Amino acid sequence: MEEEIQLYLETAAESMQDSIEHFRKGLTTIRSGKASPSMLGGLKVDYYGSPTPVAQVANVKATDGRTLAITPWEKAMLQPIEQAIFQANLGVTPQNDGEVIRIVLPIVTEERRKDLIKQALALVENAKVSIRSARKDIMNEIKKAVKDGYPEDSGKRAEDQAQKLTDKYTAEVERLMEVKEKDIMTI
Repeated sequence: MEEEIQLYLETAAESMQDSIEHFRKGLTTIRSGKASPSMLGGLKVDYYGSPTPVAQVANVKATDGRTLAITPWEKAMLQPIEQAIFQANLGVTPQNDGEVIRIVLPIVTEERRKDLIKQALALVENAKVSIRSARKDIMNEIKKAVKDGYPEDSGKRAEDQAQKLTDKYTAEVERLMEVKEKDIMTI
């Protein structure tokens, strides 16, 4: 039964780590005023009938702090990339010169920065809920095991381990949010 409890704890840790990764990806979609190729990480382009990440059909790079340059590997992809940017509703207008698509990011106002922080805080809450859900699942499994004959003191130790995992991953979410908030508020 000890192996089962350890397996439950490992599964909970993996679930919590997945929550962190999902949170990180979510944070990259919130722009901070600085141009970053990761801003287009979730952008899918119609590549001969199949939705394909823009990074697989073009080179995306930040040419300066406010400009992204997207250079498709095939000229035929200029139009689909431009359409995908419009459809993604990123709040930017792509400029297509026939070779490269440029996206110039507007200067982020104080009000917009506060909105971006609110978006990030919503992601924080989702990540914490997911982490707590994983903790709840493992706690239920431990309690069930104790009812089925697993020693109570071992159950308490396992619950403590689950709580430590929860605290560890919650602290990581908080740390990532602090970094993002500084990034957003930096002009």
